[in-house]
Amino acid sequence: MRAPGRRIARRIAALVLLLLVVACLPAVAAPRIGVATMQPGEIFFERFGHNAIVVDDPAAGPPLSYNFGFFDPAEPDFHLRFLRGEMRYRLAVLPFAEDLAYYDSVGRGVSIQWLDLDAAAATALAGRLAWNARPENATYTYDYFTDNCSTRVRDAIDATLDGALARRLQGRSQGNTFRSEAVRLARPDRLMALGFDVGLGPASDRPNALWDDAFVPMRLAQSLREMQLADGRPLVVAEEVLLPHRLAAEPEPRRVAWWPWLLAGLLLGALAWTQRARPRMVAAAAVPAWFACALVGAVMLYIWLATAHRFGWANHNLLLLNPLCLLLLPGAWRIARGRPGGRVFGVVLVAVAAMAVLAPFLLWMPLQSQRNAHWVALLLPLQLALAAALHPRARPAAG
Repeated sequence: MRAPGRRIARRIAALVLLLLVVACLPAVAAPRIGVATMQPGEIFFERFGHNAIVVDDPAAGPPLSYNFGFFDPAEPDFHLRFLRGEMRYRLAVLPFAEDLAYYDSVGRGVSIQWLDLDAAAATALAGRLAWNARPENATYTYDYFTDNCSTRVRDAIDATLDGALARRLQGRSQGNTFRSEAVRLARPDRLMALGFDVGLGPASDRPNALWDDAFVPMRLAQSLREMQLADGRPLVVAEEVLLPHRLAAEPEPRRVAWWPWLLAGLLLGALAWTQRARPRMVAAAAVPAWFACALVGAVMLYIWLATAHRFGWANHNLLLLNPLCLLLLPGAWRIARGRPGGRVFGVVLVAVAAMAVLAPFLLWMPLQSQRNAHWVALLLPLQLALAAALHPRARPAAG
C-alpha cells in the first residue's frame, strides 16, 4: 500500500525540481522590432528616401536590417526592364551597422522607431522576414507607387498587427496624390520633377489615403508615430535619431500656380500671332517647338501602349504635346524656306490645334481628371497661335 504513495511523492518532487530549474534559467528575450527611416539623398533613385525593418534579437547577434530596396543594374536586360516597368527588386538582410555606415558616408539622416509588439508578434515578424529574405523568396516586381521598399515595410507591419494599420489609414487622407508627392520629392532635380509632372497620367491624381501615402518612407514614419494599438497604447514606444541629416531638407508641399504658365503661354502665342506676316520666321521657330512636342509625345505614347508604367497611361498631355507634330516638321521646314507648307501640313495643323482645344474640357472629367491645368495654360495658346499664323489660308506662305 505504501508503493503508490511513494511513486506519487517522487513525481511531485520531480515536478517541483523541474519548475525550480526552469525558474532559474535565464529568460529568452523576444526580438525588438524597429523601423529605420532614411532621409532623401542626392542621386535620382534616392530622392524619395528609404526605410528598412530592424530586428534586434539578442540571441542571434547584432541587429539586422531587412532592406527591400536592393536591385542589380548588372542583371541581364536591366535597362529594358526599367523602360518596360518590370524592374526586379529584392529583400536583402545585412548587419544594421553596415547599413548605417553607407548612409553616414553620404550624409543622409537616419532615425528609428521601436515598435511596441508583444513577444509572439515580434518573433513571428522576425521569422517571416527571415523566410522572405531567402534567395528563392526575396525577389519582387517593383512599382514606384504601389510596391516599393516602403510599402513592403508597411505591409509587413500591417500583417503583424492583423490589419489594424490598414484599417486606421485607409479611411483618412491629407489630399496628397502620387503626382504631388513625386514632384515634391523630385523638386531639387528640376528635370526629374518636370519629367514626373508631364509624364504621369490621370491615375496619379486620385487623392491618396494615408495608406497609399506610405509609399513615401517619411509619410509612413509619421503614420506609425500616430498609430495606436487596440488598448490605446502608441505603436511606437521609442524614437531616436541615429544619424544627423547633412543634406538639404525634404521639400515641403507646394501648390502649382497655373497663372504664371498662362502668362507665358499668352506671351508666346502673342509673339507668334503678331509675326504672322513673317511666316518664314514663325515656321523656323515652330520647327524646334514641334520637334520637342513630337518627341515628348512619342515617349508618353510608348509609356501608355508598350510599358507597365500604368500611372503614365492615358496621359492628357498627349493632346498638347502631340506626336502628330512630327508630321508638321516637313511643311514647317518648307515654309521656313519660302515655299508652301502643302495640303497635308494644313490638315495636320488643324488636327493638332483641335486636339489641343479638347484638353481643358478633360479637366472636369469626374473619374479621369488630370491635374495638368498649368500645361494647358502654357501650350494651348501657343498651339492655337501657331495654327492661326501658319495655316495655308491665313496668308501666303512666302515671308
